[in-house]
Amino acid sequence: LLPACDGEITTMSFLQDVVDILLQYVVKSFDRSTKVIDFHYPNELLQEYNWELADQPQTLEEILLNCRTTLKYAIKTGHPRYFNQLSTGLDMVGLAADWLTSAANTNMFTYEIAPVFVLLEYVTLRKMREMVGWPGGCGDGIFSPGGAISNMYAMLIARFKMFPEVKEKGMAAIPRLVAFTSEHSHFSVKKGAAALGIGTDSVILIRCDERGKMIPSDLERRILEAKQKGFVPFLVSATAGTTVYGAFDPLIAIADICKKYKIWMHVDGAWGGGLLMSRKHKWKLNGVERANSVTWNPHKMMGVPLQCSALLVREEGLMQSCNQMHASYLFQQDKHYDLSYDTGDKALQCGRHVDVFKLWLMWRAKGTTGFEAQIDKCLELAEYLYNKIKNREGYEMVFDGKPQHTNVCFWYIPPSLRSMEDNEERTSRLMKVAPVIKARMMEYGTTMVSYQPLGDKVNFFRMVISNPAATHQDIDFLIDEIERLGQDL
Repeated sequence: LLPACDGEITTMSFLQDVVDILLQYVVKSFDRSTKVIDFHYPNELLQEYNWELADQPQTLEEILLNCRTTLKYAIKTGHPRYFNQLSTGLDMVGLAADWLTSAANTNMFTYEIAPVFVLLEYVTLRKMREMVGWPGGCGDGIFSPGGAISNMYAMLIARFKMFPEVKEKGMAAIPRLVAFTSEHSHFSVKKGAAALGIGTDSVILIRCDERGKMIPSDLERRILEAKQKGFVPFLVSATAGTTVYGAFDPLIAIADICKKYKIWMHVDGAWGGGLLMSRKHKWKLNGVERANSVTWNPHKMMGVPLQCSALLVREEGLMQSCNQMHASYLFQQDKHYDLSYDTGDKALQCGRHVDVFKLWLMWRAKGTTGFEAQIDKCLELAEYLYNKIKNREGYEMVFDGKPQHTNVCFWYIPPSLRSMEDNEERTSRLMKVAPVIKARMMEYGTTMVSYQPLGDKVNFFRMVISNPAATHQDIDFLIDEIERLGQDL
C-alpha cells in the first residue's frame, strides 16, 4: 500500500473494497428486514475468532475479512428500530464529513495546521451561541470529547472565575466549594467534581418534582444551608433534557436564584439543546440565554455522528485565562497571522479531534429548517407512542402527562401481573420484566430499547427517539414486539 513504491493500484483497489464493505453496511442499516444486532455473548465472540495481535503481518484479504467481521457484529445504530441510546441514526452527509476528516488527519490546536477547520469551529460556535440567545453570538466555546467533559469544563471555568488563584495554588488555597444539581441530573456533574478535586460530597442534589424537574425552592433552601455551614456555592448545573425522563429544569427561576446569590449558572443541554433549532419546542429552554455556560451535544438530538459536543461560554476570554499554559513550542507569539485563531491553549486537551466538520457540513446540507423538521418529527413520534400506550392494556406510564422530550417512560405489565394487587411480590416480579424482554430483543436482534430503575421505581423502559429514519410503523413494531416477548412472563 502507499507510500510503498508502485503502491497506487493496490491501495486504490484495497480502499475501494473497504468502501464497498462500508456501503453494504450502510444499506443494511436502513433495511428493516435485517437485524439491529447479531448478538453473541462475549466469551462466544472471543472463542469464535482470533482477535489476538501477532508479530507477523496479515494479508490484505485477511484485513478485509477483519473489517467485514467487525461490522457483522456491530450494533446497527442507524437502524430505524434501534432506540437504545440518546445518539442514534446514520446521517449520510455527516458520514461523508467524518471520512474527509479522517483523510485530512489533522489536529485542532492551531490555525497553522488546521486552517479551514479552525475557522469552521469559530463560525459554528458563534452560530450556536446566537441560538442560545447571547447577543451577536458573543462569548467563547470549544468542541470537547463528549458532554461529560463539556460539563467538567463548565465546572473548571466557574471555579476559576470565582477563585483565579486556584490555577496556581490548587484547592488548598481556597474555601470549601459546593455545586448544586438536580437528583435527576447526569452523573458527569459528580464525576467532574471528583476529577477537579472538589469532591463528590460537594455536589448537593436538589429535589425534583414528579416530572423530574428541579424544584427552585429546594435549590434556594440548600444554597442558604450551605452558606450557613461556611461553604461557598460556586455553580448550579441545571438540566435541559434529563437522561431518563427528558425533563427540562425551570431555567428562569434557577437564573433568578443564581443572580441573587452570585453563582455561576450552567445548563447541561447535552440532550435537550437541539430543541433550540425548533420554533415549536425551543420554549422549553426559556431562560437558557441567562446561563454563564451551556453544554450542547449535536451528536444526540441532531444526529451528528459521534462525537460532537460543544461547551458554550458567555464571557469571552475566560476559557483562555483558565486553561492557557503558554507553551512556546506550539503557541509561538511571533507567527505571521492573527493568533486569536490558535485555539489550543484554551482547551484541556493538546491533541484534539476535528469534531466540527460533521456538524458544519450537515448544517450546510439541511439548513436550520432541515434540523428543525428532523427534531419536530422525532418529538411527534414520541407523542404518537405515548398516545398509543397511555391507555393500552398492559402498560403503565412512569409519570403522568405528555413527555416534554422524546423520552417515553413506561412499564410493560405481563398478563400474569395484571390482576395482582400492588404489593411487594408484584414489585419484585415487575422489576425482572424489562431486563428479560430486553435480553430477548437482543437475542432475536429485532430492536433495542433501554431500561433502568430510578429512585423508588423498579426497572422501566425508557424509549428515546433521535433517529429521523424511524416511522410510525417502527413505533407500532416496538409495541407489538414488547408484547410478543413479554406475554409469558
